[in-house]
Amino acid sequence: MINRTVASVKEALAGVKSGMTLMVGGFGLSGIPENSIAQLVELGVSDLTCISNNAGVDDFGLGLLLQGKQIKKMISSYVGENDEFERQMLSGELEVELIPQGTLAERCRAAQAGIPAFYTPAGYGTEVAEGKEERVFNDKPHILEHAFKADFAFVKAWKGDTAGNLIFKGTARNFNPVMCGAASITVAEVEELVPAGELDPNQIHIPGIFVKRIFQGEKYEKRIEQRTTRTRD
Repeated sequence: MINRTVASVKEALAGVKSGMTLMVGGFGLSGIPENSIAQLVELGVSDLTCISNNAGVDDFGLGLLLQGKQIKKMISSYVGENDEFERQMLSGELEVELIPQGTLAERCRAAQAGIPAFYTPAGYGTEVAEGKEERVFNDKPHILEHAFKADFAFVKAWKGDTAGNLIFKGTARNFNPVMCGAASITVAEVEELVPAGELDPNQIHIPGIFVKRIFQGEKYEKRIEQRTTRTRD
């Protein structure tokens, strides 16, 4: 049985260098690879291009890399919760490519499946379509979108085994699955790591073939991005 485990997050991120393109899983603060992001901060790599649905918040998630000016370009769908992101974007310090959320997911999935490009109606007639090939299918205009090319993909799962099989929990099953195998090297951090064969095959969301390195993370904060409460009358 293939063993894809590594001993630590430091070993998991071996080979990450400045100037690389990274995929980072999660949606808001749900299911983000907290340990991998912290190690990226520790490594001090810079000029990164990050593909992620959003950029975290000012003091958590990818917001930590933005604070250290480690990110050169963000390719995202939603960036409304990060003041530092807004400041860097408006000042021209940060290059930003905004993509419709479904297109972002599909460009990841296409890379995962080895599909070089696809047509979608999303974004036609807007700035998103500028400079892109257009075709009409079933009397509806579409634009050509290309699969992403990334050096590393960092994902976070609830449980995994030593062979790299992954199970995601709740809303953490968002951009994480489509990023697995969509980069040259996929690094998975999990809350619980078990021996191969212990997971129910019917419950596995991502097979180990899509994962190159896996490790058990620690000290997950699992912050709530927007907390809404009310008092009883």
